[in-house]
Amino acid sequence: MKVLVVNAGSSSVKFSLMETGDRTRAASGSIERIGYPGTHLKVEASDGRLEDRAAPEVTDARGALERIAAALTEGPASVVKDLGGIEAVGHRVVQGADLYSDSVLIDARVKAAVGELSCLAPLHNPANLAGIEAAEEILADAPQVAVFDTAFHSTIPPRAHLYGLPVDFARRHRLRRYGFHGTSHKFVSQRAREMLGSPEHSKIVTAHIGNGISLCAVRDGASVDTTMGFTPLEGVVMGTRSGSIDPGLVLYLVDGLGRSPDDIDRLLNKESGLLGMAGIGSGDLRDVLVARTRGNEKAAVAFDVYVYRLAQAVGAMATAMEGIDALCFTAGAGENSPALRAAVCERVAFLGIELDAKTNEAARGDADISSPGARARTFVVTTREDVVIALETARVAGGRR
Repeated sequence: MKVLVVNAGSSSVKFSLMETGDRTRAASGSIERIGYPGTHLKVEASDGRLEDRAAPEVTDARGALERIAAALTEGPASVVKDLGGIEAVGHRVVQGADLYSDSVLIDARVKAAVGELSCLAPLHNPANLAGIEAAEEILADAPQVAVFDTAFHSTIPPRAHLYGLPVDFARRHRLRRYGFHGTSHKFVSQRAREMLGSPEHSKIVTAHIGNGISLCAVRDGASVDTTMGFTPLEGVVMGTRSGSIDPGLVLYLVDGLGRSPDDIDRLLNKESGLLGMAGIGSGDLRDVLVARTRGNEKAAVAFDVYVYRLAQAVGAMATAMEGIDALCFTAGAGENSPALRAAVCERVAFLGIELDAKTNEAARGDADISSPGARARTFVVTTREDVVIALETARVAGGRR
């Protein structure tokens, strides 16, 4: 089945056209700066043909999907003769809360729920919903499927997802830990099981380390704990997010310093993490590492805190499973920073994790970077969230055309 995977954000739409039979990507790309001057379209076909250019300004998701549809059917990187060649559309939806533990065929009730849950993901769900509605208009004959980031974490037990709040109050207002990056954790943990030899039982820690970061404890293929919580702000120190802090600190920001909710949201989500701690104008780990090697003390401290929190999280995820068979690094920094992997693994060596330095430095794509004698394996895995979304879409939409 040819599935168009759509990841609609507030100012961009990323996409890929997948053939689920052999899991190949016919084309992929993005349209950036929606609603701003300088709209840019990029489409790359699997054979290397490329469309990479400025585009007429796009103001909304419908305009973005129209440009994408035209590029896939008519542009220099076109891969289908007409839109009838797209058999289904899979949408990444960030927040499904406790309503959706699986991917679903989209109907009016699902759209209403995605909109209702926007209060839990105000930066994501409204944009996801706009992408759904645009695709329904432009690809009206194709079944539309919602694949939720939170669904993979629906198996987390109450001991891990409950906060220490009055239970009835928390349930009434859906106040619990949901977790995110679910499609990435699902793909990476499945790949890790293959790299382990597909054992019946496994204890795998997946570390999705990009600008946003979450770790997940995956036992026998199911998520049993994760570091992000009610929002993607909880957990480890990230690129621009603070990660977990004392809730009393937020109360002090309000009552003691007179900061508004918008001020606090901006501080914790966009001005903290590596960006705020290193003070070099960037939250990109690569920039922080360069500043650190040049003797920047703030950058050195920021990296130390970053690594320490990551290592703590690895230990916590291993505790959730009472052991660890493999630690998997994925996403931007996880896949591309040998220095980060080495620093984290050095701190969790007591878990039986030990890297081979040369293999770690040379790793490209999926790789086992463990020392031969290590009790637990360490892998680098290239995440493919679009594969998970496409396969889920094909499973749910199969036979509906």
